[in-house]
Amino acid sequence: MTHVAARSAISAGRVLAVASGKGGVGKTWFAITLAHALARHGLRVLLVDADLGLANIDVQLGFQPARDLSAVIGGTVAAEDAAIAHPAGFAILAGRSGSGALSMLDHAALSAMLALLPRLATAWDRVVVDLGAGLEAPQRRIAAAADTLLVVATEEPTSLTDAYAVLKLHARDRPGGDARIVVNLAGDAAAGTRTHGALARAAAAFLKRDVPLAGVIRRDARVRDAIRHQAPLLTRHPGCNAARDVEAIARGLAAIP
Repeated sequence: MTHVAARSAISAGRVLAVASGKGGVGKTWFAITLAHALARHGLRVLLVDADLGLANIDVQLGFQPARDLSAVIGGTVAAEDAAIAHPAGFAILAGRSGSGALSMLDHAALSAMLALLPRLATAWDRVVVDLGAGLEAPQRRIAAAADTLLVVATEEPTSLTDAYAVLKLHARDRPGGDARIVVNLAGDAAAGTRTHGALARAAAAFLKRDVPLAGVIRRDARVRDAIRHQAPLLTRHPGCNAARDVEAIARGLAAIP
């Protein structure tokens, strides 16, 4: 991998935050695969690992960053200089696992992180931000600052409950904001649609909010294989069901025909 500089600003891009109420639903894998899918459509994409204190995009993709998000927030390096080009065609601004500076952001550091997002959106066509699982204040503030919040959920009852909590807090933090559901690990498309329906009905009834379905990703053994080999799914198994499902989500988000 090589370091890459961002392009000159032409127009503001979209910031897509990927969140989940609980771990283990495939949030980080989805963020990586979404960034790759968007890049395959010719967009300049930056993937930001903002899983505060538990960053693991570098682990999933098998590289060690020399510079990371904590250095950018701390003002010691520019984001463009810290961004690393992945061979799959997108750039990565890595996090630092176990960093107290990221897991417990003070007001100044959080403000710096929030100010960074619109600058990144002028340098790349899409900025995909992998947030930490949970409902802590830093994650909530970053989610509210994004153009679109993608909440990853599965059909498990605990996942649905926690995804609803994320939607509830996002509605409070950013009234009228754009939030969408990604159903992962679905048995089939119909099952995924039913899972979304349960969340959408709860959001409509109690939050008075329309939460559309960004897409359903079917359970696929090739996902585990790609993670085990520290390779992007769209590189290792580009024609598998999960790969096609994420490609469809990317087309919808990018308005690509």
